[in-house]
Amino acid sequence: MERRASEPRPGWEKIIESQGLAFHRSAHPARLSRPYWDESVEYVFTMDEVLDLENQVEELHRMCLAAVDHVVAEGRFADFAIPDWVAPAVAESWRRRDPHVFGRFDLRYDGRGPAKLLEYNADTPTSLLESSVVQWYWLQDVHPGDDQWNSIHERLVDRWKQLVLPTGPVHFAWTSMDETGEEVMTLGYLQETADQAGLTTVAIAMEDIGWDPDARRFVDLEGRTMRSLCKLYPWEWAVADPFGPHAVAQQVSMTWIEPLWKMLLSNKALLAILWELYPGHPNLLPAYLDGPRDLTRYIRKPLLGREGASMTVVTPGQTTRTAGEYGAEGYVYQEFLALPEFDGQRPVLGAWVVHDEAAGLGIRETSSLITDDTSSFVPHRIPL
Repeated sequence: MERRASEPRPGWEKIIESQGLAFHRSAHPARLSRPYWDESVEYVFTMDEVLDLENQVEELHRMCLAAVDHVVAEGRFADFAIPDWVAPAVAESWRRRDPHVFGRFDLRYDGRGPAKLLEYNADTPTSLLESSVVQWYWLQDVHPGDDQWNSIHERLVDRWKQLVLPTGPVHFAWTSMDETGEEVMTLGYLQETADQAGLTTVAIAMEDIGWDPDARRFVDLEGRTMRSLCKLYPWEWAVADPFGPHAVAQQVSMTWIEPLWKMLLSNKALLAILWELYPGHPNLLPAYLDGPRDLTRYIRKPLLGREGASMTVVTPGQTTRTAGEYGAEGYVYQEFLALPEFDGQRPVLGAWVVHDEAAGLGIRETSSLITDDTSSFVPHRIPL
């Protein structure tokens, strides 16, 4: 694993915008001089490294599914701050094995040892478009003879083909609360993969979904009953909304992508459960729910935090905090192992899983200890 300088393509801004990355300016803080998409650098991997990482990712995914099974069997929903009235539906969603499509592991990796799990973005993973499409076209333009860890698009199309869905169109819903355009473009890309799989699809804002009290079903703007819904609206937000009880009650009659049981994988309490079930595993860092215990270097993460907000890093002689309003739901305490440094930048590997298979890689990097919304996306390649 190496970080190398690379010559940006002339007019790269218009190129990536034409490929759907229209939000690369709006989703990135304006005060930053570095762009969100940064092709002035690249990461280079060997094929052996990537094959090894694929195996590690798929093992982590299997462990996570086993952790869900454990939590459901033992009824440990309180550890995840899941409301009591939602827990039975989460358990039933898992027992039915409601279908899932995709997720993203965030990993610490330096090229010299095993990857370490930082979190699993299993319900509302973003950076999909740049990982799947934009960096692939960069590769074709800049290094057409090389390869890339990237079969995300093909696997998404295949996964949509595999799903047995109810009759009617599949609805793809974004929230108008996202003013950057990232969510609508990500959902638009997911909708395109479903279209390519031969499905009939409809785009809709979450705010435009209606409720028919007589039929007791969700409906779209044309009054059609909604039977399949793909969203990037977090389940913890959905169950807290006024329509939350209706959404939970619709679990049997609708297909939700991602399903309700993904609440257990997108919650950082998962890190402590994994360490409990697989203590000392080379891809895990020690993590606990009841405090740092004997850890002298640790990071306190809110169970439902996003974009690096509300985190506290504690090391001997120093404490660093990030701003945010998360944490009322509780925290997990994970051993702090600083991200590796390459030329003053610290990369996080976003390893994608489609269904149950490793599918590709997206890399975000920042100069700070915690990866947040100031990070930049950097493409990668595998020389052949």
